[in-house]
Amino acid sequence: MLWYEEFDRAAADYLPDVTVEREEPLAKHCSFRIGGPARRMAFPRSGEQLVLLESFGRDCGGEPLILGNGTNVLFPDEGLDRLVINTRDMCLLERIGEREVLAGAGLPLVRLAVFAQQNGLTGLEFAHGIPGSVGGAVCMNAGAYGGEIKGVLQEALILFPEEGIRRLTAEELDLSYRHSLLTDRPEAVVLQAEFRLTPGDPAAIRTQMEDLMARRKASQPLEYPSAGSTFKRPAGHYAGALIQEAGLKGLRAGGAQVSEKHAGFVINTGGATCADVRELITRVQRAVLETSGVLLEPEVRIIQ
Repeated sequence: MLWYEEFDRAAADYLPDVTVEREEPLAKHCSFRIGGPARRMAFPRSGEQLVLLESFGRDCGGEPLILGNGTNVLFPDEGLDRLVINTRDMCLLERIGEREVLAGAGLPLVRLAVFAQQNGLTGLEFAHGIPGSVGGAVCMNAGAYGGEIKGVLQEALILFPEEGIRRLTAEELDLSYRHSLLTDRPEAVVLQAEFRLTPGDPAAIRTQMEDLMARRKASQPLEYPSAGSTFKRPAGHYAGALIQEAGLKGLRAGGAQVSEKHAGFVINTGGATCADVRELITRVQRAVLETSGVLLEPEVRIIQ
């Protein structure tokens, strides 16, 4: 019996209410709009369902891929012969104290930031324009414009497949620039996260959020599919500046292009493939290394 046939049987028996799509195009579920079909894609609505799906996937001989909003990934053109667990429906969102907010892993950061603003809580303004999910933001310590998840995260509920579910504080998660304990433990899965914020004036918070969004629109190529900043910020430098100084704005490989608006972004101008993006990333790395001596490290997670 093929692994996905075994999985289909287990899911039908134990999780009949969970949506499972067959040969689901990955391009529909990532901001790059690139990627072939996933053999199976499941959509849990709770942490309990996710735990069971993850267990079924492993029991059937594979390692499930956990997917949030798909804003920092590049999928292969041929697709994936594995189970993809999409957390988009894990959108718990509630105020649990005077300053605390509890959010599910699949909740978009934009919704979390707006909820905080509407409840007169400040601290998440920086997250308003970040297109990722809560789970991905915790894992990567998402940040922008001087703010980061590390500054507002209280604790997170994490599934470690071989150990069970653990509740870890922000300190225990060892958050730093685009890094956490979870980037070192890629098998771990965020289920929920609790944020501790500061009371503030809703109107003032909204004004700051609108200002940051206007700055994003003015400086970033949001009109094209991309995965945001393509490279991590190298120590003492800015990736976009190094790429621009190397004369690479507008450089193309097939349908992929170094944005002429912001050199730190590789964009899909239409019909770009995974191969196009990977080729362009490699060419940029080589050129920047030659001109500045700096080797750029991709921030985009390339799935194989």
